[in-house]
Amino acid sequence: MRTVDWDGGAVTMIDQRALPWELRYVRLETVAAVAESIRNMTVRGAPAIGAAAGFGMALAAQESQATTVNALVADLRAKAALLKAARPTAVNLAWAVERLLRIAESGEFHTVADLRDVLLGAARQIADDDVAINSRIGAIGAKLLPEGATVLHHCNTGALATVDYGTALGVVRAAHEQGKHFHVLLDETRPRLQGSRLSAWELERLGVSYDIIPDTAAGYYMGSGEVDIILVGADRIAANGDFANKIGTYQLAILAQAHGIPFYTAAPTSTVDLNLSSGEQIPIEQRDAAEVTTPYGNAIVPAHFKARNPAFDVTPHRYLSGIITEHGIARPPFTASLRRAVAGEAL
Repeated sequence: MRTVDWDGGAVTMIDQRALPWELRYVRLETVAAVAESIRNMTVRGAPAIGAAAGFGMALAAQESQATTVNALVADLRAKAALLKAARPTAVNLAWAVERLLRIAESGEFHTVADLRDVLLGAARQIADDDVAINSRIGAIGAKLLPEGATVLHHCNTGALATVDYGTALGVVRAAHEQGKHFHVLLDETRPRLQGSRLSAWELERLGVSYDIIPDTAAGYYMGSGEVDIILVGADRIAANGDFANKIGTYQLAILAQAHGIPFYTAAPTSTVDLNLSSGEQIPIEQRDAAEVTTPYGNAIVPAHFKARNPAFDVTPHRYLSGIITEHGIARPPFTASLRRAVAGEAL
């Protein structure tokens, strides 16, 4: 199951807004439609957004009317800005767009057709690499899960958040495929309920034991001794190990430290932004307050009630036990281990 793919001149993706009630695919034939799909969370999850943006750039090359390479590059620069503006926090989006833009600007292409072909190949490579990288993350992280453990997980970091397999839930999937027996507590993850709608749907399909819990019950289960390890994803990781993830992650990290519970994030090295020295520099997306007051079109308070809706928070690196990457588990000091991981060194 590929969350994002290319099919006959268009980007195809699972419409995650319809889950868990319906598995529905959409076909996007313009760059504007791809950007909107990222903005409205038809596709979400940092690696999946990156793959969608890569295919969006390939689509930009296909839909351009340019007859010269220089004109095509100019069109691609404009569409790159459109795609990068769709959501500001997940670094994978900008990473994928810039990767394809660098290819276009390399000066190595003499025909528009050649450049279009190479960009599509590069977008496909991003998607294929994501599957392979996440499989490695899963295999590395699975070693952290003892037999009979209870895992606490926030948001959705499975196949739906990536092209396939997953990051933090990829660790769960890998351990399950190895025959380990364990249980997963899924934070419902308000206000968009990615935990109860998406993570539960994925674990149901995999046959992994789980319970959905209110976000506010996480401390209760930690305090009662029912949580052995906490696994979350990341949308951007600063050079010092501070990381942005779905809102509610920060409080889990503090609770984990108070109860002596190992706390890990899992992410590909494409999520690491070495240009940012700390999490204070990570831009935090502020989403529509209606997601809080009228979730999925269902009003829970009067229309004039005020609300705020940050999509992410930043967890300081001091709360992390480690960062599970495709090159191994980065440990403190993260300024050194993350640079090694990004360079492709085994940890």
